[in-house]
Amino acid sequence: MEVVYITIGVSVIIAIIFFGVFLMNIKKGQYQDVYTPSVRMLFEDEDKSKKNIQKDQSINKNQ
Repeated sequence: MEVVYITIGVSVIIAIIFFGVFLMNIKKGQYQDVYTPSVRMLFEDEDKSKKNIQKDQSINKNQ
């Protein structure tokens, strides 16, 4: 029965630690932008598109 009390105590301490880390992340603003991650995959990165355009232009010049 003593093991149950120890387990409950340890789990409460771990829960408090996780809650503290969660509050710190909220204060840092990590959860402010909830829209951008959902649409980020819909848009092509500018760096990749510029490289592809440059490749296409160099292939067309060689032909």
